[in-house]
Amino acid sequence: MEGMDGEELGPVRPAWPEPADCLLEGPRRSAEEMLPPAEPGEALSWLEAALAAAVALGLLLALARHLWALRWSWSRDRASALPLPQGSMGWPFFGETLHWLVQGSSFHSSRRQKYGAVFKTHLLGKPVIRVSGADQVRKILLSEHSLVGVQWPLSTQILLGSHTLLNAGAETHRQRRKLLARVFSRSALESYLPRIQELIRGELRGWCRAPGPVAVYSSAKSLTFRVATGVLLGLRLEEKRFAELARAFEQLVENLFSLPLNIPFSGLRKGIKARDLLHQYMEKAILEKLQQKDPRADSDALDFIMDSAKEHGNELTMQELKESAIELIFAAFFTTASASTSLILLLLKHPWAIQKIQQELASHDLPRQCRCFIAGQSPASQQTCQKTTSEREIQNKDSQAPLPPRLEWKAGTDPRGEGRASPLPHMDRLVQKTSGCGTTGSERLEEAGQLFGRLEGPECDCHSYLTLEKMSHLRYLDCVIKEVLRLLPPVSGGYRTALQTFELDGYQIPKGWSVMYSIRDTHETASIYQSPLDTFDPKRFWVPQETGEEHKAAGAVRFNYIPFGGGVRNCIGKELALTFLKLLAIELVSTAHWELATPHFPKMQTVPIVHPVDGLQLYFHPLEPGRESSEPDKAET
Repeated sequence: MEGMDGEELGPVRPAWPEPADCLLEGPRRSAEEMLPPAEPGEALSWLEAALAAAVALGLLLALARHLWALRWSWSRDRASALPLPQGSMGWPFFGETLHWLVQGSSFHSSRRQKYGAVFKTHLLGKPVIRVSGADQVRKILLSEHSLVGVQWPLSTQILLGSHTLLNAGAETHRQRRKLLARVFSRSALESYLPRIQELIRGELRGWCRAPGPVAVYSSAKSLTFRVATGVLLGLRLEEKRFAELARAFEQLVENLFSLPLNIPFSGLRKGIKARDLLHQYMEKAILEKLQQKDPRADSDALDFIMDSAKEHGNELTMQELKESAIELIFAAFFTTASASTSLILLLLKHPWAIQKIQQELASHDLPRQCRCFIAGQSPASQQTCQKTTSEREIQNKDSQAPLPPRLEWKAGTDPRGEGRASPLPHMDRLVQKTSGCGTTGSERLEEAGQLFGRLEGPECDCHSYLTLEKMSHLRYLDCVIKEVLRLLPPVSGGYRTALQTFELDGYQIPKGWSVMYSIRDTHETASIYQSPLDTFDPKRFWVPQETGEEHKAAGAVRFNYIPFGGGVRNCIGKELALTFLKLLAIELVSTAHWELATPHFPKMQTVPIVHPVDGLQLYFHPLEPGRESSEPDKAET
């Protein structure tokens, strides 16, 4: 190749080294080394731009929040001269929902202290007036259908359905409550009682046999779900299906209070998926129940609902039946499990209350019922015989050795009530000979210590058989249950919507706004009790019978104590819940003692249902003869 002056040029080499040259010249310089050094002014300009962007974003968010607050200030009723309650509406669209979910009960208590007993906020996509205190709550609960109407969050309405008692309007609510009245009548509760007591005994037996700690809240949910499905709905579930439905129902309840966004991975979408699964199974179970109904079988809640509907000339649709079934489970499942866990926790913290319950039980000398059956006979053909404790002591005076409390009979079922044989029948039941429905204590202990097979002849099991009438005499236990529900009410409050603008505590409540009355805040601020509100003191509910002032005391407590709500929409399953809690307490203090499996007592989470954050990890032990279920004596506080 020749140049312009005719000189021969060598081959043209590239401006960058060839691969071989790279090996000879050493490692290539980094990109930073090749770039020219940044000027100080340029680095400062980047910092200034970042700060300016942050300031602009902050101003934009502040402006958006201010405009959001103005939007709700302008929504006040101009015809009323009263101001809106104080409070904050939070951020656009989200309001204060995220703060509420994260802070739990402290969200409301902090705002109550800052703004008063009536304040405004924005939760779950709607403006909300939060109300606490007996006087304010009384006006809300006694003005149903005139000043306020039912209005649960949109997510709750979607997931539970329009045919439920929870979401029903005035006339529909009255009719449906009339249909459900038979489900929770005294006669119906009496029919549920033996089956509930058997399920509780079986569950406690499993807790005492557990090799490690028991997660009480999870186990209580399992127990109450068995009661709801097996006793109330009369469903016979295999263990696999039971676990599947329990998980689905838990997912449904956990998403009842979620943002109304039906998008993938949202809480509402998860709840809808769980609801559809439950409805699918309930429809199948209801159809089977209608086709195979046995007139000799025990009646359950669905039977009562369908029979009552026919009596009133209303045939319920399949959708109404499915939603009613889900609502019954909802009423008996999470809230009762929450209260049960709180009961066990507070009794553990205050063992003197356990001793007082045991003393009350002993003072009433409840009769024991011996249930005898012959192998192969149905439970319907079982014989029964009544023996009081004193009669049994006379009969067994040659031996005072008592029956170990963990050995209890289950008529062909496992401890949790499924219709299948127990995996440990020799431990689940104590076989007794037929001599007068009982044997001596020494014979029972000898038989209990053997791994025996199937024996010939009838078998008996003697246990305290409780009735509603007998439990009504346990007045101290009743005070304990009330105090548990006062300190740790399962739900925080109820939702209404203003049907017209009205005055409350000097503020206007605009038409269309949601009103949430607070159960927990009302309990925490009640001024009618003598003892401190933050202490566990069942005696605050004790009224001596000789004074004859029970009704006067109940009137004073009204609206200061509202764990089940009040007015025409008070909890229709109240008596069932109280009965369950009393049965659980009686069985617990009679058969077991329990201790904390963690270094410290857990904190409580309040949204959406009150429960310990760690599920309450406890060790349960069978109560040894002559031993109290509580720890060594501690002073009552």
